[in-house]
Amino acid sequence: MHNSDSVVIIPTYNEKENIEKIIRAVFGLETATPQAGHGSGKCFHILVIDDGSPDGTAGIVKRLMHDEFADRLFLLERSGKQGLGTAYIMGFKWALEHDYGYIFEMDADFSHDPNDLPRLYSACADEGYDVAIGSRYVSGVNVVNWPIGRVLMSYFASKYVRLVTGFKVHDTTAGFKCYKRRVLKTIELDKIRFKGYGFQIEMKFTAYKIGFKIKEVPVIFVNRREGTSKMSGGIFGEAFFGVMRLRWDGWTRKYPAITE
Repeated sequence: MHNSDSVVIIPTYNEKENIEKIIRAVFGLETATPQAGHGSGKCFHILVIDDGSPDGTAGIVKRLMHDEFADRLFLLERSGKQGLGTAYIMGFKWALEHDYGYIFEMDADFSHDPNDLPRLYSACADEGYDVAIGSRYVSGVNVVNWPIGRVLMSYFASKYVRLVTGFKVHDTTAGFKCYKRRVLKTIELDKIRFKGYGFQIEMKFTAYKIGFKIKEVPVIFVNRREGTSKMSGGIFGEAFFGVMRLRWDGWTRKYPAITE
C-alpha cells in the first residue's frame, strides 16, 4: 500500500505520447534518493482528469491503474474539452474529499519536471508556506525551447499582472504549483471564474488577497517534445482582460478569512 499526503493533478487532452511516461516519472520519485540527484523517497499519488481524449489517453491510464498502480493512480473522465480551470476545480474538490494535505498542479507534457515536485512539497511542508509556485521568472527567464514570441508574451503577461494588481509574484501565469489543503478549503472554488491562464492568475491572486504565504521556487520550463500544445490566443485574451476585473475585485470584494 502506497499511502501519501500528496496528490498531483494532471489534466489531459490527447496526451497519449506523454501520459505513461509522466506517471512513471512521478511514481519513480518514491525510489529516488538525494544521492542520485533527485527526490527524497517521497511518494505522490496522481489524479488524471481527462477531457474525453479521442487518442485514447484515458485508456492508457486505466491500463496502468489495473495492472500496476491501483492504490495510487486515479482517473476522472469528462465529456469533451471543458477548460483547464474547471478540470482543476474538479480535481481540487476530489482531493479535499479524499483528505490530501498537499495538492499539486502539473502538466502532462514534461514542461514541468517531476523532479521538482519534492522541492515544491518542501516549501510548504517544511518551510511553512501555503502555496509554492514553480516559477520560470523569479531568477531570470528559465525557459527552454519556447519560441521567443511565446517567451516574451508569457514574461510580459506576468509583468502586466504585477503592474495592474500590485501582486508581487514574478510568474503569475505558472501552472506548476503546490497548495496546502487549507488554501483550497478557504478559497471559494465555485466563485473562480476563469478557465485558462486567467484561472492560474485568479487562484494565486485570491490566495494572496486572503493572506496566505506564497513562495516562488525557481524551476526550468521546457517546451513539450511530444504532442500538441493546447495554448490559444483566447486563453491569453482572457488573462489580459480578466486582470482588470481581478484588480476591481481586490478593491471591492470581501475575501474569506483563514480559519485553519
